Amino acid sequence: MSSGSTGPVDLVLWGVLPYVVLVLVVGGLVWRYRYDRFGWTTRSSELYESRLLRIGSPLFHFGLLVVIVGHVVGLLVPDTWTRALGVSDTAYHVVALSMGIVAGVCTLAGITLLIWRRRTTGPVFSATTRNDKLMYVVLVLAIVTGLGMTVYFAGVALAGGHSGDYRETVSPWFRSIWILRPDVAAMAAAEAPYKLHALMGLALFALLPFTRLVHAFSAPIGYLFRPYVLYRTRDPHSPASGQAVRTARRGW
Repeated sequence: MSSGSTGPVDLVLWGVLPYVVLVLVVGGLVWRYRYDRFGWTTRSSELYESRLLRIGSPLFHFGLLVVIVGHVVGLLVPDTWTRALGVSDTAYHVVALSMGIVAGVCTLAGITLLIWRRRTTGPVFSATTRNDKLMYVVLVLAIVTGLGMTVYFAGVALAGGHSGDYRETVSPWFRSIWILRPDVAAMAAAEAPYKLHALMGLALFALLPFTRLVHAFSAPIGYLFRPYVLYRTRDPHSPASGQAVRTARRGW
């Protein structure tokens, strides 16, 4: 564990807390699967209201997908790799900031519609638990801090200023977690908006196994291989009616 120019708070936040969250995620998923398998669901409320859901859900999920891809590339791909591919730092940041703003706005707009729908639709609001409310608060904070950070640094870049590169602080720290040697000093040197967004992300992951967000770990792989569903009607020409039974037709 790197400890240069770091204090005890940094050690706890960036050296210990990530592993606590990992234990919660793995242990929570195992517990949920073993003891709450029927609760492993989004508890869909489409039956109660579908107009806002048809707009908000795709907007949120497609925006979130782009956000996740951006985070994966930004955190896992070292800057030396992108330079080796001929992508300059300027071009990388222009693409990252522009896509990040668009994706962040879509995600925020989608979750806003979904929360508005949940609050204003009686049956949907009645089915909202305290667990759901806490999850929505943390999720919105993670989205807002991420989008606000992106807009802020985009403004700094447009004004000709210079801000810290997260690929020199946050990304090395994130990659170091997985080799069990957390670079606490790198994350301690990151700017405050990055730290705040990272804490919101850790809080969201800690809650993930215990909320409806657990459906993110579900993939309908079995759907591709399940047998056909056969629908049979009640034939009025049955032996009980005293009439002849029609010969069953072959095929579908």
